[in-house]
Order: sequence, then structure tokens, then C-alpha cells
Amino acid sequence: MALPDVEVHRWTRKEYERAAYAGAFGDRRVELVDGVVYDMAPQHSPHATGVTKAYRALTAAFVSGFTVRSQMPLALGQYSMPEPDVAVVPGEPDDYVKAHPKTALLVVEVADSSQYHDRVRKVEIYARAGIQDYWISNLAQDLLEVYREPVKGSYRQKLTLRRGERIAPLASPGVVIAVDDLLPKRL
Repeated sequence: MALPDVEVHRWTRKEYERAAYAGAFGDRRVELVDGVVYDMAPQHSPHATGVTKAYRALTAAFVSGFTVRSQMPLALGQYSMPEPDVAVVPGEPDDYVKAHPKTALLVVEVADSSQYHDRVRKVEIYARAGIQDYWISNLAQDLLEVYREPVKGSYRQKLTLRRGERIAPLASPGVVIAVDDLLPKRL
């Protein structure tokens, strides 16, 4: 006997926000990516260290006219509200009192157990949202992946940078950041 086809409910940002404010997700850390609510992986020490290092490096690189946010929502289209590990958004913190930013100049995800999620699912939503500079601090391989030139849900350019190398953010080309300043110390 054939089972009938059923559709998976694709959450909108508005539905997701209403559910979150109503406490539907309890104490779980979740995020909305392309209409699907995903549980966020627990933060192990290397991940937390990577987030802290990226936040520090970007706070030093983006001073006036920018806000560096850590693990806060971006309102990307109708079906996505990711919470990137670090995002550089235009303007000042008070610009976002009434609504989350709808774009970012640079997004950094720190990936240890979330490689697939950050490389496939999030690459697509960040590219569709026109995020020009998307970096993955890849803890498993001890390197930085840089995605640039978004086109139709993917990026034309992918760079792989290793320790000892440097990168300039597209939105602040006069500043150079060492890859070592983004990755946790090797033990």
C-alpha cells in the first residue's frame, strides 16, 4: 500500500519568532535556516574559543560605522533567521532596536561538528542574501575557508587560508587579519 505524499511545514520567520517568543522551543538553542528549525550544536571549548577570537579580531578591524554581533539573529528573507557565530553589520547597535539586521557585510561561522550545516545549508542562505564575505573557521582542518562573490545560492570564489596567512575583509580592505588570530591555539 502506497503512503500518501505529505509536505513538510516550512516555517516563516514570523511564525518562528512567534513560536520562540511564546516559549515553544524551551531552553533549546535553535535557528531557522531555509524554513527548517535546527537545534544548534553544543558549544565545546574549542568552538567557544574560536568565536571569541573571531569576535575580537573583527571588533578591532571594524571600528566606526559598524557593529560586530556574536550569535545574534540575522533576518535573511522570509524563511531564514540564522544566528551566525559572528556577523559584522552596518550601523550602530541602536539601529536594530526594532528589528534584526537584514544583511551583514561579513559573517563568520566557527565549525567543528557543524561542517555540513555551515558549508551547505548556510552557504546557500548567505549567498542568496547577498552576503559578500562569508568565512568558516574550520576547526577540524585548522584553516579558514573564505567564500566571496555570491551568485544564485552559491559563491563563485572559495579561498582556503592556513596559519601564517592573512586576509583583508572586503568591507574593510585596509585592515589585514592573521588567520592565526581567528583559529584556536593548537594543543
